[in-house]
Amino acid sequence: MKNAPFFGPGGNSDSFNNLKRRTADAPAWVKEFGLDAYEYEAGRGVNGSPEMFAEIGKNAKEAGIKISIHAPYFISLSSLEEEKRLGSARYIIESARALSFMGGETIVIHAGSCAKIDRITATEYAKRAMHHAISELDKLGLYGFRLGIETMGKVNQLGTLDEVLELCTVDETVVPVVDFGHMNAREQGGVFKSPDDYKRVFDEISKKKGAKYAENLHCHFSKIEYTTGGEKRHLTFEDTVFGPDFEPLMKAVSDMGITPTFICESDGTQAEDALAMKKYYLSLK
Repeated sequence: MKNAPFFGPGGNSDSFNNLKRRTADAPAWVKEFGLDAYEYEAGRGVNGSPEMFAEIGKNAKEAGIKISIHAPYFISLSSLEEEKRLGSARYIIESARALSFMGGETIVIHAGSCAKIDRITATEYAKRAMHHAISELDKLGLYGFRLGIETMGKVNQLGTLDEVLELCTVDETVVPVVDFGHMNAREQGGVFKSPDDYKRVFDEISKKKGAKYAENLHCHFSKIEYTTGGEKRHLTFEDTVFGPDFEPLMKAVSDMGITPTFICESDGTQAEDALAMKKYYLSLK
Protein backbone atom coordinates (compact mmCIF):
# COMPACT_ATOMS: atom_id res chain seq x y z
CA MET A 1 0.00 0.00 0.00
CA LYS A 2 1.31 3.41 -0.95
CA ASN A 3 2.26 5.37 2.16
CA ALA A 4 2.99 8.71 0.52
CA PRO A 5 0.86 11.39 -1.12
CA PHE A 6 -0.05 11.23 -4.80
CA PHE A 7 0.95 14.08 -7.11
CA GLY A 8 -0.19 14.89 -10.62
CA PRO A 9 -1.53 17.46 -13.07
CA GLY A 10 -5.06 18.67 -13.61
CA GLY A 11 -5.43 18.15 -17.36
CA ASN A 12 -2.61 18.22 -19.88
CA SER A 13 0.34 20.54 -19.38
CA ASP A 14 1.89 22.50 -22.24
CA SER A 15 4.86 20.12 -22.18
CA PHE A 16 2.52 17.21 -22.94
CA ASN A 17 0.46 19.07 -25.53
CA ASN A 18 3.63 20.09 -27.37
CA LEU A 19 4.32 16.41 -28.04
CA LYS A 20 1.09 16.18 -30.08
CA ARG A 21 0.13 13.00 -28.27
CA ARG A 22 -3.42 11.84 -27.50
CA THR A 23 -5.01 12.38 -24.10
CA ALA A 24 -5.22 8.58 -23.81
CA ASP A 25 -1.41 8.63 -23.67
CA ALA A 26 -1.39 11.07 -20.72
CA PRO A 27 -1.24 8.49 -17.89
CA ALA A 28 1.87 6.82 -19.32
CA TRP A 29 3.48 10.22 -19.87
CA VAL A 30 2.60 11.30 -16.33
CA LYS A 31 4.32 8.16 -15.03
CA GLU A 32 7.41 8.83 -17.18
CA PHE A 33 7.47 12.37 -15.85
CA GLY A 34 7.75 11.05 -12.30
CA LEU A 35 4.18 11.59 -11.10
CA ASP A 36 1.44 9.23 -9.93
CA ALA A 37 -1.95 10.96 -10.37
CA TYR A 38 -3.93 12.49 -13.22
CA GLU A 39 -7.18 14.44 -13.22
CA TYR A 40 -9.17 14.34 -16.43
CA GLU A 41 -10.58 17.81 -17.05
CA ALA A 42 -14.21 17.76 -18.22
CA GLY A 43 -14.99 21.31 -17.16
CA ARG A 44 -16.41 22.15 -20.57
CA GLY A 45 -18.31 18.90 -20.85
CA VAL A 46 -17.77 15.14 -20.76
CA ASN A 47 -17.08 14.86 -24.47
CA GLY A 48 -14.99 11.71 -24.82
CA SER A 49 -16.22 8.34 -26.03
CA PRO A 50 -16.52 5.27 -23.77
CA GLU A 51 -13.71 3.73 -25.81
CA MET A 52 -11.40 6.67 -25.12
CA PHE A 53 -12.18 6.67 -21.41
CA ALA A 54 -11.60 2.92 -21.27
CA GLU A 55 -8.22 3.37 -22.98
CA ILE A 56 -7.26 6.07 -20.48
CA GLY A 57 -8.26 3.69 -17.68
CA LYS A 58 -6.27 0.80 -19.15
CA ASN A 59 -3.18 2.97 -19.56
CA ALA A 60 -3.58 4.42 -16.07
CA LYS A 61 -3.85 0.95 -14.52
CA GLU A 62 -0.75 -0.25 -16.35
CA ALA A 63 1.19 2.84 -15.25
CA GLY A 64 -0.11 2.82 -11.67
CA ILE A 65 -1.65 6.28 -12.05
CA LYS A 66 -4.49 7.38 -9.76
CA ILE A 67 -7.35 8.84 -11.83
CA SER A 68 -9.98 11.45 -10.97
CA ILE A 69 -12.30 13.62 -13.08
CA HIS A 70 -13.32 17.26 -12.85
CA ALA A 71 -17.04 17.51 -13.58
CA PRO A 72 -18.45 20.20 -15.92
CA TYR A 73 -18.49 23.79 -14.75
CA PHE A 74 -22.15 23.96 -15.85
CA ILE A 75 -23.20 22.34 -12.57
CA SER A 76 -25.27 24.72 -10.43
CA LEU A 77 -26.46 22.97 -7.30
CA SER A 78 -27.42 26.29 -5.70
CA SER A 79 -29.28 27.87 -8.65
CA LEU A 80 -32.45 29.84 -8.02
CA GLU A 81 -34.02 27.72 -10.76
CA GLU A 82 -35.05 24.26 -9.62
CA GLU A 83 -34.72 22.93 -13.17
CA LYS A 84 -31.03 23.88 -13.20
CA ARG A 85 -30.43 22.41 -9.76
CA LEU A 86 -31.98 19.07 -10.66
CA GLY A 87 -30.45 19.17 -14.12
CA SER A 88 -27.00 19.28 -12.55
CA ALA A 89 -27.45 15.58 -11.79
CA ARG A 90 -27.01 14.87 -15.50
CA TYR A 91 -23.49 16.33 -15.51
CA ILE A 92 -22.57 14.38 -12.40
CA ILE A 93 -23.94 11.18 -13.96
CA GLU A 94 -21.95 11.80 -17.16
CA SER A 95 -18.82 12.30 -15.08
CA ALA A 96 -19.48 9.14 -13.07
CA ARG A 97 -20.02 7.11 -16.21
CA ALA A 98 -16.73 8.34 -17.68
CA LEU A 99 -14.92 7.66 -14.43
CA SER A 100 -16.32 4.14 -14.31
CA PHE A 101 -14.55 3.45 -17.63
CA MET A 102 -11.35 5.09 -16.39
CA GLY A 103 -11.29 3.18 -13.12
CA GLY A 104 -11.11 6.24 -10.88
CA GLU A 105 -12.93 7.08 -7.67
CA THR A 106 -13.23 10.86 -7.22
CA ILE A 107 -15.43 13.35 -9.09
CA VAL A 108 -14.63 17.02 -8.41
CA ILE A 109 -17.73 19.24 -8.35
CA HIS A 110 -18.30 23.00 -8.16
CA ALA A 111 -21.39 23.72 -6.07
CA GLY A 112 -22.38 26.95 -7.82
CA SER A 113 -23.03 30.62 -7.14
CA CYS A 114 -24.80 32.37 -4.31
CA ALA A 115 -24.54 35.90 -5.69
CA LYS A 116 -28.32 36.37 -5.81
CA ILE A 117 -29.29 34.39 -2.74
CA ASP A 118 -28.26 34.18 0.92
CA ARG A 119 -25.63 31.58 1.67
CA ILE A 120 -27.78 29.47 4.03
CA THR A 121 -30.53 29.09 1.42
CA ALA A 122 -27.94 28.36 -1.28
CA THR A 123 -26.46 25.61 0.89
CA GLU A 124 -29.88 24.05 1.47
CA TYR A 125 -30.64 24.12 -2.26
CA ALA A 126 -27.29 22.47 -2.97
CA LYS A 127 -27.90 19.76 -0.37
CA ARG A 128 -31.25 18.89 -1.92
CA ALA A 129 -29.70 18.83 -5.39
CA MET A 130 -26.98 16.47 -4.16
CA HIS A 131 -29.61 14.17 -2.64
CA HIS A 132 -31.32 14.09 -6.05
CA ALA A 133 -28.05 13.40 -7.89
CA ILE A 134 -27.15 10.57 -5.52
CA SER A 135 -30.60 9.03 -5.97
CA GLU A 136 -30.18 9.13 -9.75
CA LEU A 137 -26.68 7.63 -9.54
CA ASP A 138 -28.06 4.82 -7.40
CA LYS A 139 -30.80 4.04 -9.94
CA LEU A 140 -28.16 3.72 -12.66
CA GLY A 141 -25.81 1.53 -10.64
CA LEU A 142 -23.28 4.36 -10.35
CA TYR A 143 -23.51 4.96 -6.62
CA GLY A 144 -20.26 4.78 -4.67
CA PHE A 145 -17.96 7.27 -6.34
CA ARG A 146 -16.48 9.95 -4.10
CA LEU A 147 -18.47 13.10 -4.93
CA GLY A 148 -15.96 15.79 -4.08
CA ILE A 149 -17.30 19.27 -3.37
CA GLU A 150 -14.55 21.79 -4.03
CA THR A 151 -13.69 24.85 -1.96
CA MET A 152 -14.07 27.84 -4.27
CA GLY A 153 -12.03 30.98 -4.91
CA LYS A 154 -14.59 33.69 -5.60
CA VAL A 155 -16.46 35.43 -2.81
CA ASN A 156 -19.84 35.04 -4.52
CA GLN A 157 -19.44 31.28 -5.01
CA LEU A 158 -20.74 28.63 -2.63
CA GLY A 159 -17.65 26.92 -1.32
CA THR A 160 -16.07 28.04 1.93
CA LEU A 161 -14.62 25.12 3.88
CA ASP A 162 -17.56 25.27 6.32
CA GLU A 163 -20.06 25.24 3.44
CA VAL A 164 -18.31 22.32 1.78
CA LEU A 165 -18.31 20.34 5.01
CA GLU A 166 -22.02 21.08 5.49
CA LEU A 167 -22.70 19.67 2.00
CA CYS A 168 -20.71 16.60 3.00
CA THR A 169 -23.39 15.73 5.58
CA VAL A 170 -25.69 14.67 2.71
CA ASP A 171 -24.12 11.23 2.28
CA GLU A 172 -20.98 9.30 3.13
CA THR A 173 -19.96 9.48 -0.54
CA VAL A 174 -19.93 13.29 -0.50
CA VAL A 175 -16.42 14.39 0.45
CA PRO A 176 -14.46 17.65 0.61
CA VAL A 177 -12.02 18.63 -2.11
CA VAL A 178 -9.76 21.37 -0.81
CA ASP A 179 -8.29 23.84 -3.27
CA PHE A 180 -5.72 25.70 -1.21
CA GLY A 181 -5.18 28.32 -3.93
CA HIS A 182 -8.92 29.01 -3.99
CA MET A 183 -9.06 29.37 -0.21
CA ASN A 184 -6.13 31.77 -0.25
CA ALA A 185 -7.58 33.86 -3.11
CA ARG A 186 -10.99 34.07 -1.48
CA GLU A 187 -9.40 35.74 1.54
CA GLN A 188 -7.08 37.96 -0.56
CA GLY A 189 -3.97 36.12 0.56
CA GLY A 190 -2.14 35.50 3.78
CA VAL A 191 -4.19 32.46 4.76
CA PHE A 192 -1.41 29.88 4.53
CA LYS A 193 1.96 31.00 5.85
CA SER A 194 3.05 28.14 8.11
CA PRO A 195 2.62 24.36 8.33
CA ASP A 196 0.18 24.93 11.19
CA ASP A 197 -2.04 27.05 8.92
CA TYR A 198 -2.39 24.07 6.59
CA LYS A 199 -2.75 21.57 9.42
CA ARG A 200 -5.82 23.43 10.66
CA VAL A 201 -7.65 22.55 7.42
CA PHE A 202 -6.95 18.84 7.85
CA ASP A 203 -7.88 19.02 11.54
CA GLU A 204 -11.21 20.69 10.73
CA ILE A 205 -12.05 18.01 8.16
CA SER A 206 -11.06 15.26 10.58
CA LYS A 207 -13.26 16.76 13.29
CA LYS A 208 -16.35 17.28 11.13
CA LYS A 209 -16.15 14.49 8.55
CA GLY A 210 -13.74 11.92 9.97
CA ALA A 211 -10.03 11.17 10.15
CA LYS A 212 -9.96 8.93 7.06
CA TYR A 213 -11.36 11.77 4.94
CA ALA A 214 -8.63 14.14 6.12
CA GLU A 215 -5.86 11.59 5.73
CA ASN A 216 -6.87 10.74 2.15
CA LEU A 217 -8.05 14.20 1.12
CA HIS A 218 -8.26 15.08 -2.57
CA CYS A 219 -6.61 18.48 -3.03
CA HIS A 220 -6.02 21.07 -5.71
CA PHE A 221 -3.07 23.41 -5.56
CA SER A 222 -1.84 26.37 -7.58
CA LYS A 223 -0.84 29.97 -7.08
CA ILE A 224 -3.77 32.20 -7.95
CA GLU A 225 -4.03 35.91 -8.68
CA TYR A 226 -6.90 37.56 -6.82
CA THR A 227 -8.87 40.78 -6.46
CA THR A 228 -11.33 41.95 -3.81
CA GLY A 229 -13.81 39.52 -5.37
CA GLY A 230 -11.43 36.60 -4.90
CA GLU A 231 -9.93 34.40 -7.61
CA LYS A 232 -8.91 36.08 -10.89
CA ARG A 233 -6.62 33.61 -12.69
CA HIS A 234 -4.31 30.67 -12.14
CA LEU A 235 -0.56 31.32 -12.22
CA THR A 236 2.59 29.17 -12.15
CA PHE A 237 5.04 28.52 -9.35
CA GLU A 238 7.36 31.13 -10.89
CA ASP A 239 5.05 33.85 -9.57
CA THR A 240 6.45 35.64 -6.52
CA VAL A 241 3.55 38.04 -5.83
CA PHE A 242 0.57 35.81 -5.12
CA GLY A 243 0.41 32.65 -3.07
CA PRO A 244 0.10 30.34 -1.49
CA ASP A 245 3.48 28.61 -1.10
CA PHE A 246 3.51 24.83 -1.24
CA GLU A 247 6.53 24.19 0.98
CA PRO A 248 4.69 24.67 4.32
CA LEU A 249 1.92 22.40 3.04
CA MET A 250 4.38 19.63 2.22
CA LYS A 251 5.92 20.04 5.68
CA ALA A 252 2.48 19.77 7.29
CA VAL A 253 1.61 16.63 5.34
CA SER A 254 5.00 15.08 6.12
CA ASP A 255 4.66 15.87 9.83
CA MET A 256 1.16 14.39 9.98
CA GLY A 257 2.11 11.27 8.04
CA ILE A 258 -1.00 11.48 5.83
CA THR A 259 -1.49 10.59 2.16
CA PRO A 260 -3.57 13.17 0.29
CA THR A 261 -3.75 13.44 -3.48
CA PHE A 262 -2.41 16.72 -4.85
CA ILE A 263 -3.64 17.79 -8.27
CA CYS A 264 -1.73 20.82 -9.52
CA GLU A 265 -3.68 23.32 -11.61
CA SER A 266 -0.92 25.74 -12.55
CA ASP A 267 -1.41 27.56 -15.84
CA GLY A 268 0.32 25.32 -18.38
CA THR A 269 3.04 24.04 -16.04
CA GLN A 270 0.86 21.79 -13.93
CA ALA A 271 3.04 18.70 -14.46
CA GLU A 272 6.28 20.56 -13.72
CA ASP A 273 4.84 22.23 -10.63
CA ALA A 274 3.31 18.96 -9.38
CA LEU A 275 6.76 17.39 -9.68
CA ALA A 276 8.29 20.29 -7.73
CA MET A 277 5.82 19.58 -4.92
CA LYS A 278 6.61 15.87 -4.98
CA LYS A 279 10.37 16.42 -4.95
CA TYR A 280 10.12 18.82 -2.04
CA TYR A 281 7.95 16.40 -0.11
CA LEU A 282 10.43 13.57 -0.70
CA SER A 283 13.32 15.81 0.43
CA LEU A 284 11.62 16.08 3.83
CA LYS A 285 11.65 12.30 4.24
